[in-house]
Amino acid sequence: MHWDIVLYIKKKVDSLLTQKLLVLTVATEETDGFLRFMQSAKYFNYTGGDVGRSIGGGQKIRLLKEAMEALADQEDLVVLSVDSYDLIFAGGPEEILRKFQQANHKVVFAAEGLVWPDKKLADQYPSVRSGKRYLNSGGIIGYAPYINSIVSQWNLHDNDDDQLFYTKIYLDPLQRQTLNMTLDHKCQIFQNLNGAVDEVLLKFGTDRVRVRNTMYDSLPAVVHGNGNTKMYLNYLANYVPNAWSYEHGCSHCDDDVLDLTQLKVEEALQCCGYPDVMVGVFIEQPTPFLPEFFQRLLTLDYPKDKLRVFVHNNEVYHEKHIQNFWEENRNVFSSFKVVGPEENLSQGEARNMGMDLCRKDATCDYYFSIDSDVMLTNRQTLKLLIEQNRKIIGPLVTRHGKLWSNFWGALSLDGYYARSEDYVDIVQRKRVGVWNIPYMAHVYLVKGSALRNELKERNFFILEKLDPDMALCRNARELGVFMYITNRHDFGRLISTANYNISHYNNDLWQIFENPVVSEGVTQVCFNSFFLCFCMSQPCPDVYWFPVFSEKACDELVEEMEHYGSWSGGKHERIAGGYETVPTDDIHMKQIGFDKEWLHFIREFISPVTLKVFSGYYTKGYAIMNFVVKYTPDRQAYLRPHHDSSTFTINIALNNKDRDFQGGGCRFHRYNCSIESPRKGWSFMHPGRLTHLHEGLPTTNGTRYIAVSFIDP
Repeated sequence: MHWDIVLYIKKKVDSLLTQKLLVLTVATEETDGFLRFMQSAKYFNYTGGDVGRSIGGGQKIRLLKEAMEALADQEDLVVLSVDSYDLIFAGGPEEILRKFQQANHKVVFAAEGLVWPDKKLADQYPSVRSGKRYLNSGGIIGYAPYINSIVSQWNLHDNDDDQLFYTKIYLDPLQRQTLNMTLDHKCQIFQNLNGAVDEVLLKFGTDRVRVRNTMYDSLPAVVHGNGNTKMYLNYLANYVPNAWSYEHGCSHCDDDVLDLTQLKVEEALQCCGYPDVMVGVFIEQPTPFLPEFFQRLLTLDYPKDKLRVFVHNNEVYHEKHIQNFWEENRNVFSSFKVVGPEENLSQGEARNMGMDLCRKDATCDYYFSIDSDVMLTNRQTLKLLIEQNRKIIGPLVTRHGKLWSNFWGALSLDGYYARSEDYVDIVQRKRVGVWNIPYMAHVYLVKGSALRNELKERNFFILEKLDPDMALCRNARELGVFMYITNRHDFGRLISTANYNISHYNNDLWQIFENPVVSEGVTQVCFNSFFLCFCMSQPCPDVYWFPVFSEKACDELVEEMEHYGSWSGGKHERIAGGYETVPTDDIHMKQIGFDKEWLHFIREFISPVTLKVFSGYYTKGYAIMNFVVKYTPDRQAYLRPHHDSSTFTINIALNNKDRDFQGGGCRFHRYNCSIESPRKGWSFMHPGRLTHLHEGLPTTNGTRYIAVSFIDP
């Protein structure tokens, strides 16, 4: 059947008119919920209308009453009156009309299992053998004359309760019979979610996604998130009717996006160009890798003259890092403002301050809030978020190897974390899209226009006993502003700050357990068979070279040892292993409290290489002797021939030959093979006993540092 849809507007009432079906709704403004409602209507070939202003449920009836006066004599016209902010269509007009006709009544109200607003009226409801017993006014469908007969009885005030009005009419036995009214007891047309969340699940079809009521095995055409179920409706609307499916993925991700390529052209022409962004950086606790955090901020692919930076630092420990960054980059950004620990601001106060800087400045187009525990690895992050064109949107970031992320897919009854059915798939990017979620933290982008309109209140981060992020999200939810998370790209990671110990000289070295991937201490470029042949060499028989450390890790390990300072002086008595016949001038990992971390490094990064080069040998990754050696011409320049007390040994160069020292290297006597000092950060590995008698060649100038482990002694 072909549907001719004609727009009907009277007294600011939105309407969608077909040959047989007229859909009416009233809205206060074009909220996110209303726009979503219209999007679902458009999918089913309903068309959009104007927006009316309502101050209460009573005004909805008054406006409906005025609209129905012109339609009262159209006996074949079916009128569907629905809410709009918290409602979506899951079926089209053909389906709705068919189900209405099958109900065999003149008027059908939506039904629910909870009585409201007057519980004392519960006993007056007709008994039902099966199905929902109580009326809900969020959905009404009926023939125009009969709907007119109901709403024409309205003579109350605009702020009176509309559901109570309909309830009293329905509970009148005479009117119920005369107007031939019933309820949609088994949710054939209307699905009210309040009290029914456990009955509902998603049904993925080949053409679109439906909501299925498992109790009545029905597929409702109208889904209403009444009561406290609006968050659950948001979850359902991430899929229904065609937002996301297994076959097509995200259907609306590219709707209404901004094209930043055009802005780039305007930028080149010195006209308009990229939006101005206020970046709010929040350092609320000691955080690993803060210098790297600022470097990643600096390398964002976005014009720096369009970025203003506000930093709240609550930790004295990090003042040196901020100072260093500011001194090197003071002229890079449009502005750079720091509020330090001496201001004694709470997290909520600091976050309000940062957001206010954008809210009060009409030229601020976006506010980008990022916590110091976010390590963005995608240089395009800011552009990608702006392009999505949402009022509030954040990039998905997760902790390495964990399901911990910066969003919650659902909330528990007390407002804290609950896992949604799709949470794991979103975190693992098995479902990719842009997702309406109830809570987000750590990193997000907010439109400046939203801050000056929907979010114009200036105390969003302080609410009751909630932490600042929970306060922000609750305020946004109560205002009907949708929050989104996008996992369309790999954006970066969340750093764990829970066990960050700042008592060391270079504290980030100790993060190999908590943050093994974010740490720049090691590289895994050789740890798969594809790359092994490209980055590993064999300068002597059964001696292998390969990279393991970044230059930064080498520097920090040397600095840590020099800060400790108690070099052994090449004495025969060792900190471990008893008497040593060929001692080195060294400091052991155990002396600086780094032995557990070092053994973890061996097991995670050295053991896989061992399996590749010494086929058939499975190392335990155990070592007692783990130490950093210092070679200098005036203390200890070389090491005489010896065997190591190990099955195999690793020897990692911690500084550069010819720049930091001259000489050095190792000679293997059995093969008459000498090798120079490897590149900084590279290790060579060789058998320790029997075959590989070796000596340390003299360091002739400067200071040479190496890290050594005797593995599987």
